[in-house]
Amino acid sequence: MELKRFIGLRLIQITVIFFIILTALFLLFRLAPGDPISRMVDPSLSPEEAEHLIEQLGLDRPIWEQYLIYIKNFFKGEFGYSFHYGEPVVNIIWDRLPNTILLFTTSIILSAFVGISWGKIASWHKGKKLDLFLTIGSLVTHTLFLPWLALILIWIFSYKLGWFPINGMISEEVWLDPEAGIIRKALDIAYHMVLPLGTLFLIHFGAYLLLMRSSMLDTLKEDYILTARAKGLSDKVIRNRHAAPNAALPVITSVGLSLAFSINGGALTETVFTWPGIGRELVFSVSHNDYPLAQASFLLIALVVLIANMVVDILYAYLDPRIRY
Repeated sequence: MELKRFIGLRLIQITVIFFIILTALFLLFRLAPGDPISRMVDPSLSPEEAEHLIEQLGLDRPIWEQYLIYIKNFFKGEFGYSFHYGEPVVNIIWDRLPNTILLFTTSIILSAFVGISWGKIASWHKGKKLDLFLTIGSLVTHTLFLPWLALILIWIFSYKLGWFPINGMISEEVWLDPEAGIIRKALDIAYHMVLPLGTLFLIHFGAYLLLMRSSMLDTLKEDYILTARAKGLSDKVIRNRHAAPNAALPVITSVGLSLAFSINGGALTETVFTWPGIGRELVFSVSHNDYPLAQASFLLIALVVLIANMVVDILYAYLDPRIRY
């Protein structure tokens, strides 16, 4: 199968899946038991006010008509107004999205780089002390409960030592200072990122290390590795140029999907550190029945995950043509 045809089929599959998710979200929020106004907005509204609000939101129309309006608004990029903030949902998402991308993309890239590098080293020293140390360390950090680790780091480095801020993303005194330049503001954000970034790194790097180690051990048994040894190539060349590129395929999938799922902001991390991102807003919108914001957030996450899956599939098909069949 040609690569173009393979990509075309994947696009069709993802389009179908996305519209299934789009429909499921529509039905999930509208067919839930109970009165939509008292469930989503304010239970203290009078019957007249509730009826007027239902009419304004279009919830008095037949479900099929609501669905058509919903699809039309989606293609227009309109997701309504947040009940809590009173402003367009799109503005809220675009305001929070860069914060989530900054924190989680940085953590995943750093975790993947360290995990892949150390995974290669661990596999090359299989059964030795270094391999045992790296493997046990990865297992311990990867299985830690994230909120517990985050609170421990806050208690040690923020409360006891006072090295880093307890929460937030910026310092008001810096950002309200008219003389503060871009570099100072960037350093202030980096300063606030240390603890959440450290938490995410400790939790995630072990998964990449263990996955790379396992994949490398399988690759090192292949015939072409034995041929490379027979040619007299150095261990470094065999490990980095022959074994690692082929062993990295499963890790590429993991990194790609991790980048996709990072769009939800890791609700626990952003909530613990009061990081103003999509994950924190998702938790807030669900807990406060902010229906338009919650629906748009879920839809954004689904869209990014589907695109990431397609990109990973295409990358796999490009690296290994056998996957196209």
